[in-house]
Parts: sequence; structure tokens; C-alpha cells
Amino acid sequence: MSAFQLAIVGAGPRGIGVLERISANAAEFARGRRIVVHLIDPYPPGPGRIWRYAQSPLLRMNSMPEDVTMFTDDTVRMDGPVSSGPSLAEWAENVRRGRLPVRLPADVEAELASLTGRSFPTRRLQSAYLSWVYDHVRTGLPDTIEIREHRVRATAITGAEPGWVWLEGASRPLRADATVLTVGHIDAEPDRAATELAAFAERAGLSYYPPGYTADVDYSAVAPGEPVIVRGFGLAFVDLMLLLTEGRGGRFDRLDTGTLRYVPSGAEPVLHVGSRRGVPYHAKPGYALGGALPPLPRFFGEATVRELAERTGSLDFRRDVWPHVAKEIAWGYYSELLTSHPHRVHLARADFEARFAEAGWDSPAMRSLVKTAVPAYDDRLDLTALDRPLEGRTFDTAEDFGKYLRSHIEADLGRRANPAFSADLGAFVALLSVYGQLAALVATGKIGARSQLSDLDGWWHGFFSFFASGPPPQRLAELLALQEAGIVHFLGSGLRVGTDTERRLFLADGASFPGTFSARTLIEARLPSPSVTAAADPLLRSLYESGRLTEETIPEQPGPAIGSGRIHTRDGRMIDVNGHVHRNLFALGPHTSTRSAGAFTRPRANALSLRQNDMVARRILALAATYR
Repeated sequence: MSAFQLAIVGAGPRGIGVLERISANAAEFARGRRIVVHLIDPYPPGPGRIWRYAQSPLLRMNSMPEDVTMFTDDTVRMDGPVSSGPSLAEWAENVRRGRLPVRLPADVEAELASLTGRSFPTRRLQSAYLSWVYDHVRTGLPDTIEIREHRVRATAITGAEPGWVWLEGASRPLRADATVLTVGHIDAEPDRAATELAAFAERAGLSYYPPGYTADVDYSAVAPGEPVIVRGFGLAFVDLMLLLTEGRGGRFDRLDTGTLRYVPSGAEPVLHVGSRRGVPYHAKPGYALGGALPPLPRFFGEATVRELAERTGSLDFRRDVWPHVAKEIAWGYYSELLTSHPHRVHLARADFEARFAEAGWDSPAMRSLVKTAVPAYDDRLDLTALDRPLEGRTFDTAEDFGKYLRSHIEADLGRRANPAFSADLGAFVALLSVYGQLAALVATGKIGARSQLSDLDGWWHGFFSFFASGPPPQRLAELLALQEAGIVHFLGSGLRVGTDTERRLFLADGASFPGTFSARTLIEARLPSPSVTAAADPLLRSLYESGRLTEETIPEQPGPAIGSGRIHTRDGRMIDVNGHVHRNLFALGPHTSTRSAGAFTRPRANALSLRQNDMVARRILALAATYR
């Protein structure tokens, strides 16, 4: 009996997560069937491309060790067995105490000495954890499963069942009875706007850097002292900021006051940064909840999702869904405020909860309740102000705006460091609970196309990232030091980028203060939007061109369906151009119809990605069991 051949294209965390579920479920399905798993990735299995060790030691995670795991637990609602393992924090403690015989690079070993569950590790340390996870999974495989690593790219898949996976530089393909793509974020060719900016830069002798993963972009041509327009104020900017400053020999000194001072090396460019919001992402909270939150979600749980799915006609996210989402976020916030800071709520807990439950989101009753029960404005949750902190604010000069934004960042750092404001963490936890529920609602197909793409994929995802996926507080302190040193300047909100063909310059202006800034270099500090139709990866491009992979389309009433840019899947199985659901081709990741967050899984959170990994692994093993 010949072995069942499985190809996993993409051997980063998601690919290894599927492998772990294959291992855990094998006893139920395989019945002695031999399975050969081909791990195909030019980067090391476990870390993959994004978390590989070979990147700058300055780059850090925006998650804490206690919030990162690769393993299932008894909260995960899946059909397969639990196969527990350590979180990043637990792994680090076990290594430090000598319980795990792991050989680590010297810099990672030194970092472990002071690491706590609430630190923000380097990506190199996370790389070491993921490498260990892979070794752990590989060591624990049943004797019937064999791993073969291929440190190259997959370029095409041909044939039906079995298929043939073509590898870069190989003269013959691999046979694959099933293939799963765990490709993570989809790299895309520049869109029309980026193409036009690149063409202008080439004609004018300027420098343009389109959207991309910051650690993979070569910025060495950006000259010292060069004024640079940077569009994007999120995590990609934080990485860029560090690579072009401390990464070029500057240093941060901590003063007796506790603040940072930046000492330039002279090799830094001058960064002028702006975005739609005009402010950086909120720093991650540096404290724990003061008490235990009630079970979440409460106001946007399964019953609410069912009720919304059963409504007649398409849903509009802002009108129909957001009120439930916002109430859930507020419930997490006020629950923590009531639990840990009850003296700041002038109403008995039972009364507040009852009135809150009855009131509609942002209704007069809700507003009256909050105003009466929570007298301090800083203790109230204002989601509108959180979403657009510069709305309605204008300043006479760039200097005035810079002073204001500096005070805004200082206030954010103070709030995220002070446990008195732990209600913010309650809102953060509620946001996470909402994420999985939204995936279930999207799967029903009830949200209209324009609303899903604009409101859900656009606005909501941006708000979630802005509030909950920000950098370590240290990074915002460094941003302030760089602004004080004249290395970083702020362009404000509503950033617009244009070109001056006569002077051969890029232009930038915004809504926060008058005036236009010009520069010879423009950097897009963001990832490209997902686009199957413009995928840069040769495998995805060939699958799309052959019709074996299609773009997810979302129906709109009235009007034609609209493409989302994602890989079209159903329960993890890819769908071809004729609407046929493949039996042996799978895809998982944030840019598929089988959505999941791009972030790592938190322990004991019934994580959607772990459930999806289990579902796909069991489907693959069911195929293997029937294979002849």
C-alpha cells in the first residue's frame, strides 16, 4: 500500500499548526496508513518567512509571551483531541529553568534571562519558540507519518487527483494526493495608484517604496538627512522607524526623568509621517485585568449572530451589526471598571448591569446611564473619539500640531501604563471575543458586499488594529524621542499624497494644519491589500490563471457581486472557476474565505485558527483513509 502524499505549502506557524493537528488526529483516521508530509517553504519550518531568525534584532512582537500559544486546550471547540503544549511564556520559563534542553543563539539566550509574561519579545526569540514547536511536533509524530522538507518555493500545481506540485528549480514535480496552502498574507503586485507613483518616480529620478513587509524591503538607498514622506502610522511604520534610526547606529538613552533621548548617528533620514487618522496606534496595555471579566461575548454571541443571519435582506455592518459589536466592547470595558474600580461608578453594580442590558447602543437611555453612573469623562468609553481622535481639530502650524500630537501620545502612554485605567483592557478582551463572532456572521453571506468590504474589511479592521494591535509602549516612547531630536515630524490626519511634475517631487498635505510638504522619497508603510487577481506569488498566480483558484465574490443586492481579493474557500477547501469545491486542495489564512485573525492565538480563547486547523486536518486524514 503506497503512502498518502500531503503537500503543505507554507511552513510558518499556520502550516505547522495544521501539521500538529494531522499528528493529533492521525490515530482516529489513518489505521496504519503511511502519510508523507512535504513541507514546502524557502524559509525555516516553524518560523517561516515572517518570524525567521535572520532579521533585525531591533524588531519585536506586539504580543506578550503570556498571550501567545501554538497549542490547543480544552476551550477549543473542535472534533479532534486536545494536544496541549506550552505558551511562549511557559516555554521561556521552562528553557530558563533547564526543563527543556534547547540550544539557542546567544542573543536569544540573553533575552530569556529577563523575559516575563508581560514583556514584548524580539521576533528572534519568537523564532526560537516556533522552531522548538516544529521540532516538538515532528518528534511526536506517529511512526506512520514522515516529514520531508523542501526549502524552495512551490510554483505551480497541475493534475487532478493526485496533483503534481512543481518546485522552483526542480526538473520533476512532487506527487500530492492533497495540498494545503498556508501562505499567510498575500503579497500583491502594485495596484494602479502605486504603479502610477512608481512610474512617476522613475521618470523624475525619485525613490518610491510601494506597500510591503518592512523587514523584507531594502531601504539602504535612503540617504542620510534625506526628507522622506511616510504614508502609514501603524506597525509597519514602527518597524521602519527603528530600522532607519537605531538600525543605522543611533541610540536611545534613558534620562534621570525616565524619558528617552535619541542620540543620532548622522546616518538617519528625516521622516515626515501621516495617515488617515494622523496618530500612531495605541500602545499595548502594560497591566493585567484587576478582576475576572464575566463570560464574553454576551451581547454579540451566537444567539445574536443567528438572529442577524435570519433577517430578511442583506445586512449593513454599520446599521445592523456595529450596535451589537459596540455594546459588547462597552460591556467588557464597564465590567472591568465595575469590578476593579467600583468607587468610580456611582451606581450599584446590579442596577448598572440591568439598565445597560436593556438599553440600545448609543440610545438616549444608554447615554443617560453612562453620564449618571460614570461622572468622570476619562472613565467613559467614547468609541467615536477613539476612532477619530483628531476629528474637528485643526492647527495653525505644523509646530502647533506637533506639540498637540506629542501630548496625545504622552497621554496614551500614561493611560496604558496606569492600572487605574484597566477598563481599557476590558474593552480589548471584548474586542477579541467579537472577532470570532464576526467570522461566523460573515460565513452566512448576509452582509452586503459594499458594506463588508468598506465597513467590515476596511473600517472595522482598521479600528480593531488601531485600538488592539498597537506596538509595545517602549516604541511610542522612542517615537517621542525621535520627534524631539528632529528625526520624525508629523503630517497629520487625512494625509494626501500627490506629485509635482514641474519640480519633480512628491507632495503631501493633510487636514490638521495648512501647507504642503515636498520630498524626493515616498515610503508606503503598510502591507498591500489582499488581491488574488494581482498575487505576486507564482503559485497563486498560476492557480488563478488556470481557474483552479478563484477570488471570493460577495453578492450585492441590487447589483453585481464584488470581489474581496481573498482566496475563495468553503470550510477550508478551495473553489474553482466553475464553482466546484476541490476535494484535495485546501487553503487557510487571513486572506481566504475561511477567515481568521493574522495574529497569534491567545491561550484558553477557543481560537478560530486552531478550530480551522483541526477541521482541515481531519478532512485531509479522511481523504487519506479512503486512498487506494
